[in-house]
Amino acid sequence: MKIGIAADHAGQGLQRAVSEHLRAKGHSVVPFGDPPRPDDDYPLIVAPLAEAVARGDVDRAIFMCGSGIGPSVAANKIPGVRAAVVTDEWSARDAVEHVDVNLLALGERVIGSELAKSIVDAYLDAEVQGGRHARRREQIRELERAGRTTEAVVLKRSKGAPT
Repeated sequence: MKIGIAADHAGQGLQRAVSEHLRAKGHSVVPFGDPPRPDDDYPLIVAPLAEAVARGDVDRAIFMCGSGIGPSVAANKIPGVRAAVVTDEWSARDAVEHVDVNLLALGERVIGSELAKSIVDAYLDAEVQGGRHARRREQIRELERAGRTTEAVVLKRSKGAPT
């Protein structure tokens, strides 16, 4: 699998550990961004990674920083990106199976490198599920296309679509 990877200054240690782990598992690792400095801003670092996953240049992406929260919010502003901060294996698997998360955000100050490797494995081994999850993913895409309004989703549900 082709995995895009990036980090800000607070996630460099985790980035090294995860990159080595991915390569050892046979994945192609595509680094994004220059070596970060403490004054770099994570929205500017995560944006090229998020854009690459949205275009399909990489299969999935991983961003590491102190908490994962800010870059996850920033990445979710890019249409086609579904980013999530994850701190355990179950959530990583569920994020892919149910929501088709394509950008994983990890916090080096929250989890250690061994847990991060286990989370990454669960994220990459998970497969997107259909059924009610497919319907919900389509509703998310409708919200994304509609912008700030929920009109598209509300109208569809009011016309008899199952909940």
